[in-house]
Amino acid sequence: MRRTIEEMTADPREKLVIDVRSPEDYERETYPEALNIYWEEFDRHAEALIGEGRMKKDQPVYLLCYTGARSDEISGRYAEQGYEIYSVEGGYHSYIRLKMKELLTEAETSDEQCREAERCLVKSMRRKTWTPFIRAINQYELIREGDRIAVCISGGKDSMLMAKLFQELYRHGKRNFEPVYLTMDPGYNELNHKMVLDNAKLLHIPLTEFRSEIYNIVAKEGDSPCYLCARMRRGALYSHARELGCNKIALGHHYDDVIETILMGMLYGGQVQTMMPKLHSQNFPGMELIRPLYLVREEDIRHWAFKNRLHFIQCACRFTENCASCGGAGKGSKRADVKALIKTLQAENPYTEANIFKSVENVNLSTVIAYKKDGKVHHFLDDYENGG
Repeated sequence: MRRTIEEMTADPREKLVIDVRSPEDYERETYPEALNIYWEEFDRHAEALIGEGRMKKDQPVYLLCYTGARSDEISGRYAEQGYEIYSVEGGYHSYIRLKMKELLTEAETSDEQCREAERCLVKSMRRKTWTPFIRAINQYELIREGDRIAVCISGGKDSMLMAKLFQELYRHGKRNFEPVYLTMDPGYNELNHKMVLDNAKLLHIPLTEFRSEIYNIVAKEGDSPCYLCARMRRGALYSHARELGCNKIALGHHYDDVIETILMGMLYGGQVQTMMPKLHSQNFPGMELIRPLYLVREEDIRHWAFKNRLHFIQCACRFTENCASCGGAGKGSKRADVKALIKTLQAENPYTEANIFKSVENVNLSTVIAYKKDGKVHHFLDDYENGG
């Protein structure tokens, strides 16, 4: 049986709400007072709840999954056993949509939430957000006089935070540049597209939007469309930004992305490389890519969103958004594996993350077997006999 999120919240009876998504997503955010039982382990844990008298046949039970697919399956089985059990239509996305509707209704009569999110960046969370943002801009010379920068917004927490930081910099800093807040719809589903626009409205970000057919194109590329999709999205952003008179695009990659990329290159690519804070475009002469969140931690971005009751899309990829087992969170991917590895190592040694980051700043060429520069390989034997 199915019920909408509105029907669930309006049900005045004492009810049991169970979130059947992964523990990682449950810990990130869930419905108030919901229990967490991962869908693959539901039967075993439900048996314990029944034995404890916490799951009863005379009490309504509501299940939340990513899209409603897994909760439909589970509710069907237990309804046959006599339980009043419902699958929430649309899954957890429907709860987020309801929250966004409530927030936007509040925003129509008050701008306080937006102002509080802005104050948070430069006051209570200044050391965690504003300071590393400005330090990266200065340390890596990301902004120069006269720049027109396309601040690229995907709709996730990282790019939305970056947009707010750019707004604060333009309002209160040195106005030696001009920001353009650019978003692309590569073929998002209706919910994700609406969430991007609603968040921009809530946070007073003036979006310039354009649409592409990238998702439809890469859907024909078999099992591994990610590389092509990323290249096409990057190219589309460069192209549209240039049409708008921009000479730079800003992306929301953060500190954690950098250290994960370093480790992924070593473990899976057999090479030492990093995600650079800025790059010249090879295909769009005169254009640059900059990463102003280079020194901002993902945990702090997540904390900013949580503290201000903001909900952002986690993954807008068409190839994972309907996956009930991962919900688009990347579970089982190489990056997710490396993220988990770094977390384990960090628990044993608090300097692990900083050391990974610093490792590509402290390369001693005299102690490496070989290195590449401008496509040419330099080997230690080249001048070894000359004392090199």
